[in-house]
Amino acid sequence: MPDSGPGDNLPDLPEAKPVAGSRWRMQIVWLVPVVALLIGGWLAVKAILEEGPTITISFRNGDGLEAGKTKIKYKDVDIGIVKSVTLSRDHKRVIATGELVKDATSMLVANTRFWVVRPRISGGTVSGLGTLLSGSYVGMDEGNSKSTRRDFVGLEVPPVFPSDMPGREFVLKSADMGSLDVGSPVFFRRLEVGQIASYELDPNGKGVTMRVFVNAPYDRFVRSETRFWHASGLDVSLSPDGVQINTQSFVSLLIGGIAFETPDTDRDLPEVADNTSFDLYATRGEAMKQHDRIVDTYIVTFFDSVRGLTVGAPVDFRGVEVGEVTHIYTRFDPVKKQFSIPVEISLYPERFTSRYRTNAQQGGRLTSSPRELADFLIANGFRFQLRSGNPLTGQLYVAFDMFPDSPKATIDWSRTPPELPTVPRTLQSLQDSLTRLLAKLNGIPFEQIGSQAKQTLENTNDVIAKLGNDVVPQAQGTLSSARSALDSANSALQPDTQLQQNASDAMRELARTAASMRNLTDYLERHPEAVVRGKPGDKP
Repeated sequence: MPDSGPGDNLPDLPEAKPVAGSRWRMQIVWLVPVVALLIGGWLAVKAILEEGPTITISFRNGDGLEAGKTKIKYKDVDIGIVKSVTLSRDHKRVIATGELVKDATSMLVANTRFWVVRPRISGGTVSGLGTLLSGSYVGMDEGNSKSTRRDFVGLEVPPVFPSDMPGREFVLKSADMGSLDVGSPVFFRRLEVGQIASYELDPNGKGVTMRVFVNAPYDRFVRSETRFWHASGLDVSLSPDGVQINTQSFVSLLIGGIAFETPDTDRDLPEVADNTSFDLYATRGEAMKQHDRIVDTYIVTFFDSVRGLTVGAPVDFRGVEVGEVTHIYTRFDPVKKQFSIPVEISLYPERFTSRYRTNAQQGGRLTSSPRELADFLIANGFRFQLRSGNPLTGQLYVAFDMFPDSPKATIDWSRTPPELPTVPRTLQSLQDSLTRLLAKLNGIPFEQIGSQAKQTLENTNDVIAKLGNDVVPQAQGTLSSARSALDSANSALQPDTQLQQNASDAMRELARTAASMRNLTDYLERHPEAVVRGKPGDKP
């Protein structure tokens, strides 16, 4: 029997069999980073899909802009944030880069506006007071253009009204701004109905163009013949009618403003379209003047003083204003060595065709041959004359009226403009008459007359002396006799004299005789037959 070894006593162990390992054991470990990668990718894609647009806004300076803090708001709702603030390449402007929410993409069009909201006082309005605590932010106003845009130029002044505000915008042309500013009010019948939106100097430098916004429903009162004028402060005018003071409101006294009105005859005209252009007049009086389509220019020459006559003074025809003075010149005639004052006037023929009767044709000229009519009027004594419109102010106007005694005159139509004849002022005519009278008085030989008068007085003195020596003694005797006669007559007329008693008795007898005659006359009137028959009872 063989000897057993040390392992003979060990139990039998199962035989190891190789088992094939699973292929997926190692990949399960990598599922976590894969899932994390997928989640990260999904978040990145979502962030990209939800990312809003990036815009750049150019400002003049960076006041109120702070990267990572300054918000971008639309109607006080946060729609973005300023990410960076840098200088432009030429270092003249500040470029703010902002990121907006995705929903704001459709609002980024060509005429979208951005501005920095900060405390501001302009045109009588105060804005941005809320930023004193919260800080400045970038305001946004949505445009209505069809084209998109990503780079914008920020406004230095906030817009007066949002783009979705009901109303219409109009363009005004003026010679200057006066006391107006952005935000200055617009008045209609003393109601504030709008504001000045913007202004700019014309390219030629000869005027200013303003854009005004009139709120609805007041914008429907703007017609094609509406007149706009400066309503800033006090409108003081000096005219032949006296001193006139006009103003709109206390606000306009402080910050100025614009007013508009449509003449009564043009209120039925249709409304005008947006951005219609109008002229801005200096005063209401100038704006509301009748706008004539036909204007004839003439020259009237005066030889007396025109002090008190101003450009714009009326040309009056019996109380009706038919023109105005446009220029005043001076002229010297080297032949006559005489100065004169040519005054250029504008006449409006349409004002002569205003009829009293209803349904009469208005406008146009009085005749198809205006020169023939003018020659006829001048030949029949129509002249131009300076007259005083107001004695207190000394203002003058030009009157056109009939002067039958004026010298004959004609119109030289070869001149441009034609010159119309004039007559001197009434005061000047009186002065000329006095001058002629003084000239005649100066021609009287007062010295010779004085010498003759002196000689006559000397002769008179001699006569008086002779009378005193010869005539006076005889006259004294005559006067004494006359006095004695008067004393006798006075004594005879005393009440207790015989003459007075006889005269009284005679008067009583005359009275009784007159009474008897009156009784006889009355009886004969009643009994005329008594002349033949006698009184009843008398014997024949």
